[in-house]
Amino acid sequence: MRTVAVVLAGGTGLRLGLGAPKQLAAVGGRPILARAIEAFESAPDIDEVIVVMAAGHVPEAEVIAEPYAKVRRVIEGGSTRTESTLRALAALEHEPGDARVLFHDAARPFVDARIIAECVATLEREEAVAVAVPSSDTVVVVEGDRVAEMPRRDSLRRFQTPQGFRLAVIRAAYERALADPGFAERPPTDDCGVVHRYLPETPIRVVPGSEQNIKITHPVDLLIAEQIIARQAEQLTAGETGRVSAAESGRGSAG
Repeated sequence: MRTVAVVLAGGTGLRLGLGAPKQLAAVGGRPILARAIEAFESAPDIDEVIVVMAAGHVPEAEVIAEPYAKVRRVIEGGSTRTESTLRALAALEHEPGDARVLFHDAARPFVDARIIAECVATLEREEAVAVAVPSSDTVVVVEGDRVAEMPRRDSLRRFQTPQGFRLAVIRAAYERALADPGFAERPPTDDCGVVHRYLPETPIRVVPGSEQNIKITHPVDLLIAEQIIARQAEQLTAGETGRVSAAESGRGSAG
């Protein structure tokens, strides 16, 4: 059973105030897109990576993706998340229905190996999987300027990516969505939303996400990303120092 990761990099970065797609922006000296690709390149369960890039910026994405052997295609995305997903599905037209596909936002460059592995493992027995973290805030439903509903916080989760599916399932969900005249007027914000609305009989299993798996959307997120990278570097240095100390201690004991 093959597993393909689709890195969705179709955003324009308007909320970041950049003159180019945010995926091309650098954090810690490297493009956001490169960090997202690398997470799946290094995942042993991933067989192929497809990058769906913002229109007009495919050449830049191809340069970034060139060092990664699992990236077989960089294709142009659409003007909406739905259009980009549909273009990815078209690129997978020759894959069998039992293939696994993970859709991941390129703007989440810190997805870790544990999340990817759990998503792939879940799709061995389930047809759809989402990644989520508990909500630390009280979330309310507002109508006009008044609170209409206050759901229990312990039942609420914040979705992240990747979101994974058996290919036949996500294909069927979008086929039903495109047949619905009202779909364009009220499109779901992600692919699990399409499955939940149009294949309600299909359970979506939820696996734990990570607070580090942030989505870079606003200028402050770039600052947070730099802090995450700095912390990772510190942890790596501490780990290497610990290994060296342990090795030296071992040699001393042997002497």
